[in-house]
Amino acid sequence: MDDWSQTMGTAPLLAIAVGAIALILLLIIKFKVHAFITLIIVSALTAVVAGVPMGAVFDVMTDGFGSTLAGVALLVALGAMLGRLIEHSGGAKALADALISRFGEKRAPMALGIASLLLGFPMFFDAGLVMMLPIVFAVARRISEKSVLVFGIPTAAAFSVMHVFLPPHPGPVTASSPEFYDANIGLVLLIGLIIAYPLWHVAGYMWGRYVGDRIFIPTPTIFGERDDDQPSNPPRVGTVIGLLLTPMVLILFNTGLNTLATEGVVDGEDLWVETLSFFGNSGIALLITVLLASFFLGYRRGENGTAIEKLLDSALGPICSVILITGAGGMFGGVLRASGIGEAIAETLSGTGMPVILAAYLIAVAIRLAQGSATVALVTAAGLAAPAVIAGDFSELQVACIVLATAAGSVFAGHVNDSGFWLVGRLMGMDVKTTLKVWTVQQGLQSLIGFGMVSVVYAGVSLL
Repeated sequence: MDDWSQTMGTAPLLAIAVGAIALILLLIIKFKVHAFITLIIVSALTAVVAGVPMGAVFDVMTDGFGSTLAGVALLVALGAMLGRLIEHSGGAKALADALISRFGEKRAPMALGIASLLLGFPMFFDAGLVMMLPIVFAVARRISEKSVLVFGIPTAAAFSVMHVFLPPHPGPVTASSPEFYDANIGLVLLIGLIIAYPLWHVAGYMWGRYVGDRIFIPTPTIFGERDDDQPSNPPRVGTVIGLLLTPMVLILFNTGLNTLATEGVVDGEDLWVETLSFFGNSGIALLITVLLASFFLGYRRGENGTAIEKLLDSALGPICSVILITGAGGMFGGVLRASGIGEAIAETLSGTGMPVILAAYLIAVAIRLAQGSATVALVTAAGLAAPAVIAGDFSELQVACIVLATAAGSVFAGHVNDSGFWLVGRLMGMDVKTTLKVWTVQQGLQSLIGFGMVSVVYAGVSLL
């Protein structure tokens, strides 16, 4: 692959990508072929048709599969263990009861979403989602006549909004770095904070209520279900909240210190920075939380080691399918990236002469749709738009807006080539068709509304 370069033009590459996506939907929805098998077949066919050398096709497929699993498998597995401990101990029901008692059934989705916005400030999307879902499902079971989407979509959207638009998450931090837009990270954070809640309220909370009233999805039992057999000594609500806050605090060490190191405030090679950053890695933070939960929700309540070991083991079976399908989605996205379609589309759009903020947004949208990865879409779009931004006479506020416009484009309409699409759909018990209706549309709304809000700020700044 090192000496191979794509010779096809943008049009045939785009046709290949569209055809591959259509084939995936046809096989899964029409012919009911298992998603895991479908994604492997179509990934191989796409690589061959796109001209990837036959000797490299399998390596390209496994690279995409492995890199996705490296980021997802550890988090989902540890998150499932944590969820199983919270569910089995009665902690999820105790927290759900307290939340409903405090806020009422009608405001429960709002409360879950706001809690997820706060937790999502330092936590990555997938880590935060798998940690919160046991609480979401416990609340949903208390209000059994409601679709789980009423509670789950506001929660997932909250983590997505924070992950996409706010430092210290890697997307806006990378785009703000001197290698790209050289933006003032403080202004990026300020504008992100201004738009985060209203954006979530419309594209997350209101959309969740809308689809939840029209599509009924029963509450999944992926983390177990013990409402009819609760233990006599459930943990205190404060203990459960403390466990949920533990990974948030630890991850804040990592993301916060990385941001400070990028800005030159601290030396990223100092031992204390590297140590705190290590403990703040999402996987390590969740591992520490699982160990603490095993003690406080297990041993301290009288569970012995064998019982806890079996309980943790039982958490892994139900989520294996989620992990493998998510990895296969990453495989398909990796094949599309290797085919060069993203770069071809980006180069075509970059020469159109449109306003920089709109060009950056549309390039990110096109790459996101073509190959799935929001990070790749953002970095590629920022790299192409950066020379125009650096050369232009833009104020610091305008550059911060361009950063967030690019981030908005990078999240547009995640579908079958995005590993997050499969993660959300499978964890919430949706089939592919329903996930397209619910999550793909939500991501499109989040992108469009986010870009619209950033554009208003940009226009206002330009008039000053």
